Amino acid sequence: MESSPLISAGLPIALFIIMIGIGMTLTVRDFRQVAVYPKGMIVGTIAQILLMPLIAFAIAAMLNLSPAIAVGLVIIAACPGGTTSNLFVLLARGNIALSIVLTVTASLITIVTLPLLTNYALQLYAGTEESIALPVGRTVGMLIGIVLFPVAIGMVFRTRAPALSHRAESAVSVFGGVVLALLVVGLVWGVRDQIWDLLRQAGPATLLLNLAGIFLGLLAGRAAGLTQRESIAVAVELGIKNSTIALLVTLTLLESSTMSIPAAVYGVLMFPIGFVLAAYGRKIIPAPIIARPAP
Repeated sequence: MESSPLISAGLPIALFIIMIGIGMTLTVRDFRQVAVYPKGMIVGTIAQILLMPLIAFAIAAMLNLSPAIAVGLVIIAACPGGTTSNLFVLLARGNIALSIVLTVTASLITIVTLPLLTNYALQLYAGTEESIALPVGRTVGMLIGIVLFPVAIGMVFRTRAPALSHRAESAVSVFGGVVLALLVVGLVWGVRDQIWDLLRQAGPATLLLNLAGIFLGLLAGRAAGLTQRESIAVAVELGIKNSTIALLVTLTLLESSTMSIPAAVYGVLMFPIGFVLAAYGRKIIPAPIIARPAP
C-alpha cells in the first residue's frame, strides 16, 4: 500500500502548482458569493460529514462485509475531499470556490468526527475500542500549505497580471488532467501484484460508495435548488475523497493493512469515475465567458 517516491514527492509539488493555477481562475467575489449564499456549503458539509458515513454503514450491512473491510469502508466514507477534488471540479466546470470551501470546512470538522466514527465502527464490527486522534497540526498545515497558500498566490497573480492569468487557465486544466492520469497509472502500478485480490475484497463496496456519493451530491443539489455548477462541486467533493487520510488512520494509527484495503481501492477507482463526472459537467455546463482584458 506504500506510494512510490514519484507520487509521494512529486504529487505535492504538482498539486501546489495546480492550486496556484486554480487560484488564477478565482476572485474574492467568488468566495464572497459562497459566504452570502451558503446553501451549497451547508448542503455539501452535511452530506459529507453525516450522510456519507451512514451510506457506508448501509453498504457494509447490505454486502455483509468482513469486520475489517467494513471499518475501512466507514473510514474512507468519513474522510473529506482534498486538492484532487478541487482539480476535478475545475475540469468539470463546477464552482471552484465552493469546492475549496467544502474541502477546508470538511477537513477541519473531520478532525473531530473521523475519530468518533472510526471508534464507533471498531466497536460495532470488531468489538474493540481504540482511542485514536488525528494529527491536528499536520492536517491544518496541509490545508494551508497545499490549498489556501497556493490559491492565494494565484489570486494575487490574477489581480496583477490578468492577461497572463487568462492565458494560463487552459494550461492548468491540461496540466491537471495529465497529473491525474499519471497518478492513476502510478497507483495501479503500485498495487499491480495485488490489484485483483484487492478488487475482489473491496471493489463492489467502494464502487457503490463512490457512485452513491456522486448521486447524493447531484440529487441533494437539485433538491436544495443549487445551480448546476454548485451541484457538480458538491458531487465531486462527495465522490473524490482524500484517501491519504484514510491510509494514515488505517496503516499508521490502527496498524491494519486489511482495514486499509477500502481506502487503497477507493483511491484507484475514484479517478476514472471522476473523469466521467468531469466529462458530464463539461457537457451540461457551458464554458464561462471571460472578458478579455483590454490590450
